[in-house]
Amino acid sequence: MESKSVNKFDSDPYKGEKEGKLREVGNQAVWSVSSCKPGFGVEQLRDTSLETYWQSDGPQPHMVNIQFRKKTTVSDIFLYADFKADESYTPNRVSVRVGNHINDLIEIDLVEFIEPTGWVMIPLKNLNETAVRAFMIQIAVLSNHQNGRDTHVRHIKIHSPIQDCSTSKKINLVNKEMLQWQNIR
Repeated sequence: MESKSVNKFDSDPYKGEKEGKLREVGNQAVWSVSSCKPGFGVEQLRDTSLETYWQSDGPQPHMVNIQFRKKTTVSDIFLYADFKADESYTPNRVSVRVGNHINDLIEIDLVEFIEPTGWVMIPLKNLNETAVRAFMIQIAVLSNHQNGRDTHVRHIKIHSPIQDCSTSKKINLVNKEMLQWQNIR
């Protein structure tokens, strides 16, 4: 798969949530990493601070595995990286893989970051250009800037689209007898 370069950083991972179009579903998954330095693991990757980070400790590729209990629709991943603070620890090439379990993962995106500082959005689309459905997502850091060995990732957010199941928009209440029922749910 040919990698695509990402130059635009500092996307807003909260925009879709504020608009009611997306929800963060990372808390519904079990997270694991291929390796980590003591005190720089999944807890730091998932906390709300952008000052803490996951730091790998071992050979590349460095992986974050996100496993859901049920098949989940995922529209995008937001990853926070800071080249100014982390330099050679900053991810350069990242592969995103999805599947039902660790043994059937398929790469759906290969992204090259150019000195990222801020949130980077990686949209997850299948061949039909719709959000993917999977039990497992794997984010693999294939290389770092300046040929760094270990990596720092400061935060990851996983978004799922919100389906509008409201039927009230489809009902047209036209007479007085029917209008009395309009606010009952």
